[in-house]
Amino acid sequence: MHLIIGLGNPGREYKYTRHNAGFMAADALAKKLSIQFKKKQDYFWAKTNMGDKAVIIVKPRTFVNLSGKAVKKIAGDSGIKPDKILVIHDDADLPLGALKIKKTGSCAGHNGVASIINELCTKDFSRIRIGIGRDNKDLKNYVLSEFSASEKEVIDKIIDLSLDAISVIIKKGIDEAMQIFNRQIKE
Repeated sequence: MHLIIGLGNPGREYKYTRHNAGFMAADALAKKLSIQFKKKQDYFWAKTNMGDKAVIIVKPRTFVNLSGKAVKKIAGDSGIKPDKILVIHDDADLPLGALKIKKTGSCAGHNGVASIINELCTKDFSRIRIGIGRDNKDLKNYVLSEFSASEKEVIDKIIDLSLDAISVIIKKGIDEAMQIFNRQIKE
């Protein structure tokens, strides 16, 4: 069983903001797999199969910076170990439209990832980082701003690419996915 976590902020006012790239990917994956999210106290979840692998897709109901609480809860509820967790999140250090797969590592300044590391007491979980770029102004306001129409087209394409990456990770493993997708776009 694999746990696919899309990070984002709950609420309509955040739906199309840069910080919700992980939610956008989780929603797109659920749509592609024709499944609906169910509501739990700490998260939305949907269980299905990708090929012969069982997966649970999750969107925490906490704000991004507190994502670890929900991830710890769903991992505990489902008995899934960190090495079977894939977190999808925005990354202001990658240019808009870039995608990078990471097997493990630090939070690289992302508070949602830091929260997950703190709650799980490990950094040994995989990530798909979706580049949102940055404007060299106030990062907090930037990540909470919506994509422009032209940026939305770029993000939609990278969300589609992230679905391909998720499929390879689940079916063939993280190492193969890193070889395929980390070459496509340079940082």
